[in-house]
Amino acid sequence: MRLTEDQRSLRDTVRRLLAKESDHWPPLTELGAPGLLVPAPAGGLGAGLAEVFVVQYELGRTLAATPMLGSVLAATALVSAGDTALLPRVATGSVVALAWASPSGWAEPACVARDGTAGWELSGSAAYVLDGDTADLLLAVARTDDGPALFEVEPAVAVRAHTPAMDQTRRLATVTLSAAPARMVGAMDLDLLRDVACTALAAEQAGTAARCLELTVDYAKQRRQFGRPIGSFQALKHRMADMHVLVETAESAALAAALAPPSELALRAAVAKAHCAEALHEVAGEMIQLHGGIAITWEHDAHRYFKRAHAGLPLFGPPAEHVDRLAGLAGM
Repeated sequence: MRLTEDQRSLRDTVRRLLAKESDHWPPLTELGAPGLLVPAPAGGLGAGLAEVFVVQYELGRTLAATPMLGSVLAATALVSAGDTALLPRVATGSVVALAWASPSGWAEPACVARDGTAGWELSGSAAYVLDGDTADLLLAVARTDDGPALFEVEPAVAVRAHTPAMDQTRRLATVTLSAAPARMVGAMDLDLLRDVACTALAAEQAGTAARCLELTVDYAKQRRQFGRPIGSFQALKHRMADMHVLVETAESAALAAALAPPSELALRAAVAKAHCAEALHEVAGEMIQLHGGIAITWEHDAHRYFKRAHAGLPLFGPPAEHVDRLAGLAGM
């Protein structure tokens, strides 16, 4: 599995942009990143998960604090629900929040929809909402008698609270709705939404792991003990070789999910989420160990990568949950 020439060009462009700009979202929007999964008639690029992989991988390398992941979720949900009105807002870079998960996880929507005399009303408290307290477009997945459906909710009617987190590079919030008026967008495929979310997150985690290895190797070449670079010690070479294996397999798993045909997306997304989350956690932990005391100080970025790795383990479901999904998909 390899990236095409156009996808490599996109990767190089995003990497240069992230290195050059301090405020990443406006130039990413100009590039068209928020609209990768938005169909061309709605103002997007009509691209696929492979292009999402490219952008997410680069964002993971730099821990860029952008609403890109939320845009991927919103575009997937809106396309699944058959929307035509809101997709252009996603494509033009509006910060979109998707209220979905309950405090116990992502398997079922947190909110319940009731079709009242004045229209639809939503009640429930959604956790882990990406950019939920700052978004200017609020969507919610809710349970109905006919299955999960997507709703648009006015942000002003929601109680939105920032959730303090270890990882300060990813903004999460709790969104609480109490008989909030809502407009139904349409029925949607919740399993597809979760598979796309896991694929996009796995790509980001693969990029983060790759950068952790790069920083560790660079440090091992510069740090000297007993008159030699510590990278020349065989024991440390072995540990960095193990990190390299984890980085390469994480990238392969994430790319395999991004390139999966629809019939295999669920299987490959579960593999990618389970492996990439664990691989990044292991690589980031090794990064801390091999840097020594400097890695846990504010003067070095290693602690930021470790926090991202730790916080990403439970996002969209912990690895063990996706291993169980794999067992079910395999009929075990």
